[in-house]
Amino acid sequence: MPRAAIPEGRTVIEPVARELVTRCEGPVRVVWSPELLAYDFGRGHPMAPTRLDLTMRLARDLGLLDAPAVQVVEVQAAPDRVLELVHDPAYVAAVRAASHGGRVDPARGLGTEDDPVFAGMHEAAARIFAGSYDAAGAVWSGEVRHAVNIAGGMHHAQVGAASGFCVYNDAAAAVRRLLDDGAQRVAYVDLDAHHGDGVESIFWDDPRVLTVSVHQSGTTLFPGTGHAVDTGGLAAPGSAVNVALPPRTDGARWLRAIDAVVPEVLRAFRPEVLVTQHGCDAHGDDPLSDLDVSLGAQRTAAAWMHALAHEVADGRWVALGGGGYAVVRVVPFAWAALLAEAVHRPFGTSCAVPSGWREQVEVLSGTRVPAVVELDDLDFRPWSGGYDPSDDVDRAVAATRTAVFPLLGIDPHY
Repeated sequence: MPRAAIPEGRTVIEPVARELVTRCEGPVRVVWSPELLAYDFGRGHPMAPTRLDLTMRLARDLGLLDAPAVQVVEVQAAPDRVLELVHDPAYVAAVRAASHGGRVDPARGLGTEDDPVFAGMHEAAARIFAGSYDAAGAVWSGEVRHAVNIAGGMHHAQVGAASGFCVYNDAAAAVRRLLDDGAQRVAYVDLDAHHGDGVESIFWDDPRVLTVSVHQSGTTLFPGTGHAVDTGGLAAPGSAVNVALPPRTDGARWLRAIDAVVPEVLRAFRPEVLVTQHGCDAHGDDPLSDLDVSLGAQRTAAAWMHALAHEVADGRWVALGGGGYAVVRVVPFAWAALLAEAVHRPFGTSCAVPSGWREQVEVLSGTRVPAVVELDDLDFRPWSGGYDPSDDVDRAVAATRTAVFPLLGIDPHY
């Protein structure tokens, strides 16, 4: 779609963009098997596999996986030769030693409070890695148009170290697969509350990859990185885009920040495929961040990413999970909404919760869930409506636009 099709002063989700999404429906791959629940750091750890289990139970009860075009695909653990496309061989060996022999290696992030060692860790993490790697290959080959791996999004893992609950970086694996298969321009957009530091660092000097992260500022949240002035390496200026938001940014201002940056940089970069990470820990109920982004805002952002994939990348879209630690009341609904968007059955402004799922949740967790969950359709002010220098979110957005837009050939004041 030419840029002129999105009128000035409007958001990315316009009738013309939604029409493109509807017209381009096609096969969708959903990576899932119960074996993915084996990625389990143990009782009390925030990265509880229950969040995945509840999400997929909800998706099934809502009928999201029943359409003939939806392929639910199991994967096996990635072999070392595939893991080593992203990670150092010595690190892969260290993970295997930790997994099979309990050998901690704090220098490589193994055996820390965030990433405790557990039996089978290597295989569990390698299975998640394979899910995103294979999903990207299926999208690039044209076998499917969209692919979703909600178990994925392990964006903090570094080339040679575990970090922030992430052992192997499947998001980087998806990008690497696309490059190796022939893509010349890949865009990665990360909407997790925490900066997508691992993916950014891996592709810091690669001009073929644009990494975009919208997150709580590293001055107030782990991992402490992702500042507006971080715009890519010497070989790839403008390849990293960071929107670092202040604590308590709400859903309307979060959407305003996304609208002010993400569509413009994607249109300038012109990716051939879009990889997105949908960590839902930006929600106000999440215990590990200080943002206040509603389920409705997250549903809207997923719809925007879908529309942008059709606008700039001919519909080629790989969507991943990520963070999210409000296990019952947030994660299943945020990621069911993502799945619904990907399979072209998008949620409206509310979700009627199947009674069987509510009963299962009460048995498993003792938590009562309402019969209807609201996903408010937020009224936000587009960036084209003007910049407010007294607003801390607007200042953060302006800092990003000033730092990176000129490197991409975009007027930051447009």
